[in-house]
Amino acid sequence: MTAVSAMLEELTGLVPLTREGAAARFTALRWSPGGRPREGVETSWDKDGVHGWTQVFGDGAVHVSFTVWIRDVDASGYFDDLEAVYDEGERVLARFLPEIEDSPLAGHLAEAGRTAADEEDFIAVRKWLLDGRVLSAGVIQQDTDLPVMVVATLEQPAPAAR
Repeated sequence: MTAVSAMLEELTGLVPLTREGAAARFTALRWSPGGRPREGVETSWDKDGVHGWTQVFGDGAVHVSFTVWIRDVDASGYFDDLEAVYDEGERVLARFLPEIEDSPLAGHLAEAGRTAADEEDFIAVRKWLLDGRVLSAGVIQQDTDLPVMVVATLEQPAPAAR
């Protein structure tokens, strides 16, 4: 079990998922704090080359995300062959997916459909419903001069949206 799958399993036990609860789980599993506290709670973590962070949105939704692979731009500020980097990201995602699909979470996952926002945000993505939450794993690039990343995110909807 890797750091990400262990954390995802820990986080599913938090009802509701909160920044404070996630911070306690990161600490318990010996992730290193990244020194980015918000409202007195650490929000950034590192372990085994993986970066984790928590976000709380204005509507109360909580996201815990992990960067499992990152490929930064070259010295020019761009990629020489962006399609090759996207392909590499998709291969990394394919190798990462069994970490979720073959984990103890597998029996609780229900495939979730992609939304129009997913098509805009992700180069490739898999999504599942997990006890009222959304778990996604995908390849993203938020802007042409930013890195391409493979990320996994557990999303707790806002209280009113549940």
